[in-house]
Amino acid sequence: MFKKFTNACVTVVQKYLPDPFLFCMILTFFLFIVGIFSTSQTPIAMIQHWGTGFWSLLAFSMQMALVLVLGYTLASAPAFKRLLENLAKIPQKPSHAIIMVTVVSSVACLINWGFGLVIGAIFAKELAKQVDDVDYRLLIASAYTGFLFWHGGLSGSIPLTVATGGEGLVATTAGAISAAGIPTSQTIFSTANIVIVLVLLVTLPLVNAAMHPSKDKVFKLDKALLVDDLVYIEIAKEDMTPADKLENSPWMTLGITFMALVYIVSYFILNGFDLNLNIVNFIFLFAGIALHKTPKRYLVALGVAAKAAGPIMLQFPFYAGIMGMMTGLNAEGISMAGQISSFFVNISTEFTFPVLSFLSAGLVNFFVPSGGGQWAVQAPIMMPAGAEIGTELSKVAMSIAWGDAWTNMLQPFWALPGLGIAKLGAKDIMGYCVIVLLYSGIVISLGLLLF
Repeated sequence: MFKKFTNACVTVVQKYLPDPFLFCMILTFFLFIVGIFSTSQTPIAMIQHWGTGFWSLLAFSMQMALVLVLGYTLASAPAFKRLLENLAKIPQKPSHAIIMVTVVSSVACLINWGFGLVIGAIFAKELAKQVDDVDYRLLIASAYTGFLFWHGGLSGSIPLTVATGGEGLVATTAGAISAAGIPTSQTIFSTANIVIVLVLLVTLPLVNAAMHPSKDKVFKLDKALLVDDLVYIEIAKEDMTPADKLENSPWMTLGITFMALVYIVSYFILNGFDLNLNIVNFIFLFAGIALHKTPKRYLVALGVAAKAAGPIMLQFPFYAGIMGMMTGLNAEGISMAGQISSFFVNISTEFTFPVLSFLSAGLVNFFVPSGGGQWAVQAPIMMPAGAEIGTELSKVAMSIAWGDAWTNMLQPFWALPGLGIAKLGAKDIMGYCVIVLLYSGIVISLGLLLF
């Protein structure tokens, strides 16, 4: 019965889910029309919101493109590839491969979501080379499901924002949270969050493995297509020009890597274990340079990796425009995102408020797939309401955080880096992710209600 339901979800998604770029265009048209009627704004006003927001995520778009390109380049280094190859030889059955990639991706995302997003997809691709009869689409989907953990882990932007405190937090939450903030002991390391993380970490790999299709329906990619496009053309030493000698010199690599290592060590001494996107990309960049040994070899690998970054660079501005329409205020100061949050507040009680906050965040996230954007939209409404109703604000913050992560299982926005690495489309994996969405929604809701 379970596999039949999974197959039905996969079939429906395969037929009806459009390409991610077309998907974000459809969302744009949909919100444009809804916004006109729900917030009583003119078409020109909605277009202004869209255009104003269009380039608001430009810096973030570059960071995400670099996460993909630099992570992919690091993974193509000979030493790193050997490590992945050895790990990929451990599972002997398709179900074991699915479990292993889910665990690796989940743990990596708990440490840092940017790291996990790339490493999970790269490891899944390596497993596909080593394990016969494993379904390639489910393998990549399982790697992506680890992204569900990102707000519950050490790099969750919402719990880290409320832990930072400051006057900006007071203003964002309309005074509900003081400048002192809320420590991570009450958010990331709270009983409710730890229970949710542990239950999902133990059971989600088994759920993914249970979705594996029967042998006659397995989707297997030709292993020849999994071979990296990386080709080095070696130049004999006697034929090298002075420029060639510099490009192929390990001393250049050693010098710049030493400088980077000094900065990385000093960064963690001064900032603690603060793994933001910038330091993750910095580590990816110089670890890749070091492992490729020469500037020339690194540049060749970088050129291959950059081919996968196009879809990300194209689609992020469109989602920024969508976010602009969702958060665009009318003359009365009302936005579509605000209306959604207010609706859930109005039907809440002290007991149900965390779960309804979670559901509202999941709905808003479908149109505003950015943790920072999500918090900016919902915190001014949900946090004061939580304080008024009498719900613990730490739990409200984590409810919004989990909602932001939850519907990423149905929103192809964050899957783009992994899909670029895997050379698949969103419709190839989202059918499996629907099952994860339904299952994790139950686990998270129960965790928020009971603990």
